[in-house]
Amino acid sequence: MKKILFIGHDANRAGAQLVLLQLLQMLKQRNIPTHLLLGDGGPLETEYREVTSVTKWPEPVRQLYSRRIDQLLYLLRIGQWLHRRREQRRWRAFEDELRLQNLGLVLVNTVTNSGLYRQIHELIKPLPTILFAHELEMAIRLYTQPDNLRFMLDHADRLIAVSRAVAHHYVDAYGFNPKQISTFQLIDIPNLLQKIEQARQASDVLAQHGIPENAIIIGGCGNAEWRKGNDLFNVIARQVIRQHPDVPVYFVWVGMPRTELYQDLTLDLQKAGLSDRVLLLEPTPDVFRYTVRFDIFALCSREDPYPLVVLEAALSETPVVCFERAGGAPELVETDGGFVVPYLDTVAMANRISTLINDPTKRRQMGQTLRQKVIERHSSEKNLDSFLAIVNQLTTTLN
Repeated sequence: MKKILFIGHDANRAGAQLVLLQLLQMLKQRNIPTHLLLGDGGPLETEYREVTSVTKWPEPVRQLYSRRIDQLLYLLRIGQWLHRRREQRRWRAFEDELRLQNLGLVLVNTVTNSGLYRQIHELIKPLPTILFAHELEMAIRLYTQPDNLRFMLDHADRLIAVSRAVAHHYVDAYGFNPKQISTFQLIDIPNLLQKIEQARQASDVLAQHGIPENAIIIGGCGNAEWRKGNDLFNVIARQVIRQHPDVPVYFVWVGMPRTELYQDLTLDLQKAGLSDRVLLLEPTPDVFRYTVRFDIFALCSREDPYPLVVLEAALSETPVVCFERAGGAPELVETDGGFVVPYLDTVAMANRISTLINDPTKRRQMGQTLRQKVIERHSSEKNLDSFLAIVNQLTTTLN
């Protein structure tokens, strides 16, 4: 069987990259040959290499020899020629490495990779192509160029959307043929359940941050960016904590790098007197040790197509409160797995969180219901079979 070439933009510890890692792990268990093209590196690269072979996008030549020698060579007009020649060698080596992979199909993971796909299209153009779409309008605008995305959509033989909201967007905004769209998520539920159970057996990681064992934890998780609503998390924290002056309520966000936004959010917390009640943690491979302590998950995202963090929260039996019209999470939460509140209505979100704080029975029931819905709707084996059926259909009819 020929290999499936996966294109990933980097190896950072974020939702789409983690979903890709889980998919590669599941395919390895089925003995399906794969190869991964990475646009850039990151913390997950070692884990990627444990399950598949990896080609890195050629890095630009930044230095020929040394700064002084390079200056002289450029003055003599030799440096430009040497620079071009070295770039060409790197690109040829990159192309040769891909040609040796015996590829049969391409899966482009996220529209972020539209530019990479376009650059290698001539090299791989006989191959059928699947676009695995994780993005909605804000992320599309942020992470891709319109011409690259149009090229990607024009050359994709099939689109896999992570939610109905995503599928509808590509039909409505880009005219993608709905008959060529499949909607499902590809996650390794048994693996996630195992990690959750292992995390529950470990010591309470929040104790080292001074959070008492009996605290009610409102959790958030994800990168630090405006789209994720990190600022809204702080606003909601203030509202909820004020409603419960005699209850040890803490807000914990996992996955926030020490960027300028982190500094701004930290300053906000200091001014609001919340520094001791809101914890902003950096990305960590031990994320489940934190998330299993969450009593309620607050999805503050302005846009999130179908966040892996919500699926992980659900499997931990944690009810979710989210905004409507912000992506695919409401499709899962509905009325029995938490609460869906009007878009950007932080007061409504705070009130619904308070409802769950005050009613442990409802909190437990909604968490259990949400977990069951994920297991029923996102069967790893069933969705992987669906994916492989698409692969088989495309490789049979288009190759």
